[in-house]
Amino acid sequence: MLNKVLIKLTMPAINESFDLFLPVNEIIWKVKKMMIKSISDLTGSELIDNKNYILMNKNNSRVYHNNEIIINTDIRNGTELLIYINN
Repeated sequence: MLNKVLIKLTMPAINESFDLFLPVNEIIWKVKKMMIKSISDLTGSELIDNKNYILMNKNNSRVYHNNEIIINTDIRNGTELLIYINN
């Protein structure tokens, strides 16, 4: 699969981890929206989609900006990401 990467996503707020495929040609804000929707569906928890979430690399603490495209970041197969609610 050249158009997707497999990542491990951890959401500390609910103490859950997920393995997800991300499309490499997508913008971070769309990917975050998709992640929140998927996590809500999988866990049955009501995560609020309109809150500001921060996507961060677990290994190097890099915060990804909303307008970046996945392929232009350091997100590759096996990358571990954290998603936080920004208060």
